[in-house]
Amino acid sequence: MSDPTLPFTGRTAIVSGAARGQGLVQARAIARRGARVLLGDVLREEGERAAAALRAEGLCTRFAPLDVTDPGNWAQAVEDACGWGGGLHMLVNNAGIVRRKVIAEASLEDWNAVLSVNLTGAFLGIQAAAPMMAARGSGAIVNIASNSAFSGHSDAAYTASKWGLRGLTRSAALEFASAGIRVNAVCPGLVVTDLNRDATHLAPMIGLTPAGRAVEADEVAALVCFLLSDEAAMITGEDILIDGGFVMGAAYRQVARESGLYR
Repeated sequence: MSDPTLPFTGRTAIVSGAARGQGLVQARAIARRGARVLLGDVLREEGERAAAALRAEGLCTRFAPLDVTDPGNWAQAVEDACGWGGGLHMLVNNAGIVRRKVIAEASLEDWNAVLSVNLTGAFLGIQAAAPMMAARGSGAIVNIASNSAFSGHSDAAYTASKWGLRGLTRSAALEFASAGIRVNAVCPGLVVTDLNRDATHLAPMIGLTPAGRAVEADEVAALVCFLLSDEAAMITGEDILIDGGFVMGAAYRQVARESGLYR
């Protein structure tokens, strides 16, 4: 009988952008559930240290250099994962960048850089991973989007990339359903990590969030793991918010508080 605490035993995963931040937390969570996890990132030294630290925790991890905008890098990462684990079962397209520029100030290079990593990177990951998953008749892919994918945002390139991920997720889910591959998107709100702890937008966003706090990276990772698991066998093509109610009603909640309806 399989161990219910290790539901990913015998499975291999790739997590992009896994050298630090949310990607590292996701890689740890997947590995703790029994999977072999390939940590992909352009940050070679940080990625090597991260994989070694997880191995010191008793987890089965490796690092692979991965520029998600490079199809050759993706092909090599998938080949490495399959050679290591006998196949590829799970993919998390987590890699992303932010440039935080309004339209009037953003250059074409800014725009292209953000979309290249955040959206094209996920497209290339799916394109590389899906044939390996289809060959064994099953697989699960999770794209890390954002609650910015449900509204406008002062960073147009980032917002457009995350809206695009929702469309890519649904298109891929339709295309690969008959091959047994599920594709979903996780859309976090504000997640505080060492990468953004000093950002000026944190306090205002937390103040508007109905839950009254930021999302924990571990909470996002738990949702990712659920969507990768067999428990989510009938969930595909979905974009799931995890933002403490921000998109649901931040503005209305603020109006209610200012008008005295909420205390």
